[in-house]
Amino acid sequence: MFSSQFPEENDHAHAGSITLTDDKGRTLECYIEHSLAVDGQEYVLLLPVDSPVEIFAWQGEDEEEEAVLVEDDSIIEQIFGTAQAVLSEQNLLLKNTAYALTVAGDLPPVEDSELFTLEIEDDEAELEPEQLQLLASFYDEDQEYAIYTPLDPLLFFARISKTGQPVLLSPEEFRKVQPLLEEHLFNEVE
Repeated sequence: MFSSQFPEENDHAHAGSITLTDDKGRTLECYIEHSLAVDGQEYVLLLPVDSPVEIFAWQGEDEEEEAVLVEDDSIIEQIFGTAQAVLSEQNLLLKNTAYALTVAGDLPPVEDSELFTLEIEDDEAELEPEQLQLLASFYDEDQEYAIYTPLDPLLFFARISKTGQPVLLSPEEFRKVQPLLEEHLFNEVE
């Protein structure tokens, strides 16, 4: 999955939708933002129908406090009910979908005081900081958690298999076809 700066100019007047499925059988409904063929292979740029969210655990004290992304499925399973209840107070429905947790419903307007900037460290690439909007915070067993949604859209790149099913590109596949995809997407925008 990749965050991107692609503008959402078409107000979801998308060509259609497609469902991604992970190895655990969970699904993620996505809009097809772009579809293109390169050397006889069809590729699609996908945007989840529902808004992605990330849950962070706050660790440390005062000035040393830092947000740590919760990625352990057993912890997510443990806190899911509480997170779902907290979000339901804002008329948001938390879903344990493939590749990312998502929420269905109208997100609150973005307020500067509710923004969090996540510095991403990667030895291989220079990545831009990610801006996240706080949706809710809660405690579970004396641990503080916060639920954020990224301001930049979460995009997935997939190729369409011979059976018509979307297959997410591995990081290696993505690096290999990225220049071709960018060239085709850039040409479409012009």
